[in-house]
Amino acid sequence: MIHADDGSLSEEQRLMRNSCRAFVDDVVTPFIRGNWQREWDMTPGDRLPRAILEGAETIGVRTLGVPVDHGGIELEPGAEVRTFALISEEIARGDSGLADKLVQNWKVSILLRELAPQHLQARWFPRLLADPQFLLAHCLTEPRGASDRWLPYNVPEAAMNTKAVLQGDHWVINGRKQFISNGYDASLYVVYANTDTSKGMLQGTSSFLVPRDTPGLTVAKCNETVGCRFMNNGELVFEDCRVPADHLLVRDLALGSAGQYFRAGKIIQAAKNLGVGVACFERTADYVQNYVQGGRILIKHQAVALRLADMATRIEAVRALVDRAAKAVDEDHPGADVLCNMSKVYASEEIMKVATHALELHGGNGAMLEFGIEKLFRDAAIFLHMDATVDVSRMKIIKNMFPATAGKYAGPES
Repeated sequence: MIHADDGSLSEEQRLMRNSCRAFVDDVVTPFIRGNWQREWDMTPGDRLPRAILEGAETIGVRTLGVPVDHGGIELEPGAEVRTFALISEEIARGDSGLADKLVQNWKVSILLRELAPQHLQARWFPRLLADPQFLLAHCLTEPRGASDRWLPYNVPEAAMNTKAVLQGDHWVINGRKQFISNGYDASLYVVYANTDTSKGMLQGTSSFLVPRDTPGLTVAKCNETVGCRFMNNGELVFEDCRVPADHLLVRDLALGSAGQYFRAGKIIQAAKNLGVGVACFERTADYVQNYVQGGRILIKHQAVALRLADMATRIEAVRALVDRAAKAVDEDHPGADVLCNMSKVYASEEIMKVATHALELHGGNGAMLEFGIEKLFRDAAIFLHMDATVDVSRMKIIKNMFPATAGKYAGPES
C-alpha cells in the first residue's frame, strides 16, 4: 500500500522500480545505517563512497535523460516524468542526498537534450556516460535573489547579478552562484547570467555550458546543510571566466526555456519527498510493532495506532497528487504548471508532518544519531525550501490560476 503499485505501472516501470528497490535495500540502506557518522565528515568528497554511484550506474539510473543517439536509454514515450518520479521515490527511500545527486544529472541531461546544439551533446554526453562519478549542476541561484525571482520580478533591477559579456569568440562571465545542488563536485555546469541590462529578467538572461576546469571558475565552498548531506551543495565564483562562444545554450531568453528543467524538477522534488516519507513510515511501522512500552507493543496503544494511520494517509495523498501532476507534464496538459507547484508544496508540508510523527513515535530513540530517524526528519525539513520556498510556490499557483487579477508582486500596477 505504501509503495507505488496500483496496477497501472508498465512492465518497464515495474522492472526499473524493482531494480532501484533492490539497490536501495541491498546497498544504500546498509551503508547509511552502518556508517551514520560519514554524513558528518567535513571532507565533502569522502562522504559517499565511489561504489554507491557505481552501483547506480550498474542498474542504469545514473544517466537517465541522455538521448539514445548519444548512448542513453530511452524511457517509455509518454510516461517519462512519471518514471522519473517512480525512481526518485525509490532512491530517496534509501537516501535523499543520493537521490539529489542523481536527479541533477537527469534534469540537466533533459535540458541539454532539448537545448544544447549537437556538437555540445556529442562532446559532453559521452563523458557523462564514461565516468560514474561525473555529475552535472544547474547554476541559477545567487546570494541576492533565489526563488523570489521566479514570481517573476521581470524588471531590469531584478536581473541576474552574474553578468556575461561577449568579447570576440568568448563570453566572459563574472559573478557568484550559491546553494547549487552538486555544485561542489560537478564536472559540468549550466550557468545563467545577465546579457542585456536594459531588459527584464525574462528577456535578458542567457545560459551557458561551463566545464569545471574553465579558468576563472572557482568552487568556493561546500555549503554544510542540515539535511540531504550526501549531496554536496556548493558555492561558485566566476572571475573573468572565459567560455567559448559556442558554449552558449540560449541567448537572452534562457529562463523561458528552463521550463524543460523545472517542470520535471518539481515532480521529481515531490517524489523525493515522498521517498523520505515512505522510509519514515517503514521504519516507524517496524518499530511500533516490536518495541514494548507499558507492558505491550506500541502499536496496541491507540494513540500510536492513530498516528501511524495518519502517516499512511498523508503518504497516499501525496502520491496521488504527484502522480496526477506527473501525468499532466507527460501529456503536456495546460494545467501542468499549477499541478507541479501544488505537488511540490503539498509534498513538502505533508511529509514534514509524517517525519514529525516518526520522530515522536520513536520517543527518545528518535533523537539519537545512530538510530537514523532524526536524519529522515532533517532530510524532510530541507525540502520546504528546495526548488523554491513553499510560499513563493503558492504565489506562483495563484498567478497561474488567475493571471489577469493576481498581483505582479513587483513594480507598479498596470
